[in-house]
Amino acid sequence: VWAYDLRLKHTPAAPATMAAARALDLLLGATATMSAPGTTSSGRTDAKVRPTASASAPASATASAPASAPPTASIAASALALAAHTYAVTAVSRHETQGGSTVTPLAALGATTTLGLLLGRAGAAPGPLQAVTAASYARTAAVPYLHAALNPSPPLTQRAVGGGIRALIPLQAALAARSGANGTALALLGLVPAARTLARKVSPT
Repeated sequence: VWAYDLRLKHTPAAPATMAAARALDLLLGATATMSAPGTTSSGRTDAKVRPTASASAPASATASAPASAPPTASIAASALALAAHTYAVTAVSRHETQGGSTVTPLAALGATTTLGLLLGRAGAAPGPLQAVTAASYARTAAVPYLHAALNPSPPLTQRAVGGGIRALIPLQAALAARSGANGTALALLGLVPAARTLARKVSPT
């Protein structure tokens, strides 16, 4: 983030730098969560993993079972999804003051649509909440991208950037639903209307 703010923000490396920063931030948080005592492989604390020993029980009976391996594939997929979205938003933001780029918002639209489809169908048994959060993400980001691609004026490009920033909320909700954290997904999804209302008063950019 420091490299982005101080040096790379106005260079062609800006989208990749910010995407890497967001992905590494997610990986850092996931690593800290998975290394916490009493954390299950899904990243949530489970009291049942803390065995209680009685005075007469043998040591072998009180030994905890080997911890299951962290879901590294799921964590990596979430980091890649966040990186892809961040790259798209940052790439579009490089044209928000001057406009004129049709290719960039069109590419961001394609990336968002693909990511939304993957999020809605990922997992062993995707449920309705996962589909709803993925659809909310795709709609929040895709519609402004489409408008900017059809008319790459500075105002519409700025709206596309704002839509991409607001889409981070349903994106995180979709990632939470994908990992089975339905309560977190619902809480995040509830913030989407509030973010849309606030964006009309204060620009997200």
